Amino acid sequence: MIKSTPGLAAALTLALCAPLVWADSNSAPHLERRGAATQLVVDGHPFLVLGGELANTASSSAEYMAPVWPRLARMNLNTVLVGVSWALTEPAEGRYDFTLVDQALASARQNRLHVILIWFGSWKNGISSFVPDWVKENQARFPRVRLRSGKSIEVLSTLSAVNRDADLRAYAAFMRHLRAVDGEQHTTLMIQLENEVGILGDARDRSPAAEAAFAGPVPDALMGYLARHGDHLRPALSQVWEAAGGKPAGTWQEVFGAETADKKTGLVTDEIFMAWNYARYMDQIAAAGKAVYPIPVFTNTWIIQPEDKGAGDYPSGGPEPHVLDIWRAGAPHIDINAPDIYLPNFAEWVARFNQNGNPLFVPESRGDAGGVANAFYAIGRHQGIGYSPFGIDNPGRLVALRPDAGEAGPGDVTAQPLPRGYALLRDMTPAILDAQARGAISAVALTAAGRQSEEIALGDFNIKVDLRRNLRNPSQVPPFGYALVVGLGPSEFVVAGFDVQVTFAPNTPGAPIAGLARVESGRYADGRWVPTRVLNGDDILLNYHLDEAAAANQSGSGLKFMGDAPTLQRVKLYRYR
Repeated sequence: MIKSTPGLAAALTLALCAPLVWADSNSAPHLERRGAATQLVVDGHPFLVLGGELANTASSSAEYMAPVWPRLARMNLNTVLVGVSWALTEPAEGRYDFTLVDQALASARQNRLHVILIWFGSWKNGISSFVPDWVKENQARFPRVRLRSGKSIEVLSTLSAVNRDADLRAYAAFMRHLRAVDGEQHTTLMIQLENEVGILGDARDRSPAAEAAFAGPVPDALMGYLARHGDHLRPALSQVWEAAGGKPAGTWQEVFGAETADKKTGLVTDEIFMAWNYARYMDQIAAAGKAVYPIPVFTNTWIIQPEDKGAGDYPSGGPEPHVLDIWRAGAPHIDINAPDIYLPNFAEWVARFNQNGNPLFVPESRGDAGGVANAFYAIGRHQGIGYSPFGIDNPGRLVALRPDAGEAGPGDVTAQPLPRGYALLRDMTPAILDAQARGAISAVALTAAGRQSEEIALGDFNIKVDLRRNLRNPSQVPPFGYALVVGLGPSEFVVAGFDVQVTFAPNTPGAPIAGLARVESGRYADGRWVPTRVLNGDDILLNYHLDEAAAANQSGSGLKFMGDAPTLQRVKLYRYR
């Protein structure tokens, strides 16, 4: 395992003794538990990230970014995820250049945007491609991962204190500079540390240092954590530990299982070993940064793909859900382990990450119409602190999934689904943040090819959301739809919906049918509801066969959402027999 070294001690001392050490962590952006939700707090107020991530190297050119910044502001973003390259920040060892960081901050402020800065340090997509030339060219000093074949790959080894300390010094210098230029303005909300870490091509590092560590004992710090949290560990990790005998100490293979003929057990142990070493490496870097400027830090995980056969097909050792307990044990200075999700089963993946006290933030995902559904779902169903599609500087990535919906082409970005969805979420933000804290919010995402209906409970009612049906042809449904529901009281709700219909049923004793006392379409302005129309008659009728509806304890009426963008309706319910 990596142990404290003189280099690390010196770097931490430099960070801790830097002038103007940050004294009041509450004045910096931070995560705070507010009622039922963990929220990002900026300047004393909760903040909902409506974000977008730039392409990896977009921020390396101020000329390229000049027309992009105002376009992002027009797209209703409030936050841009911006890459910071170690190679460009420290072109020569010990010589730092933060010109690109300063340009990004200045442009964001000019366009009234916040940023989340991504430290592309030791690893990006698992590969050490953003490290400086002087690191790449000196493999004797900065050792790399070795595969089972004996070949080295362009991935810095986590088992090298020299690798870690070099990254740590650069990151601490970056954070000192950030505090100096942004410590009062708070343009920067959070830091993403590295990107999609883990080994590709093998389940673990087989360099000499790694082999020696793997043959040695599991660190006491990890075993102690497992013992203290044994009743709350995720099932996948518990099962591996118990299957190997639940030992309180031993080598990695003694505690988590030896390699079997089919290699499955051994590969799990290899991944646990790498997860611990990545977590420890990154935690010490995060700690050095927080010593000078303690804003939230998160990771971004390359999640397992359907065709992956095991660790090494996806980056082995990254903060996957089944090893998140290892990361929580090894990296207490990392606030969120976040998913990078492009797979269609978005709901399943966010649920896997949003467990055991791990707040949800989605820093990388889709930006098309389906991505809007993802944003509403993450924020409403999991009290997410925000959402961010990748490649936001490329308008072509925002093209809608529905060619029949009449959206504009890539040139007119403000008419695309994401800006329109973000506009509604922006106006709704005070109500969303309040409802998250009260535990009075939920969301549903549906598809014609998958789940077409789902029921949630809020207040005194069960709320059923279905894909919108054609009254003349009930089998005809749109390809997808979504709804975000905010409870204003036990019998009053605001619903943001797209291509869905919504009905209500009481879930407390009393009259069994919910009627719609009043329905309004409207909008939020300055945090206040502004009705634009009172809906009734055909606007709310879902079933003309009232006998069928009554037999099912339904009124035959509900909320209908149609059009080419999400809209808002407010409903007050009453009950009758």
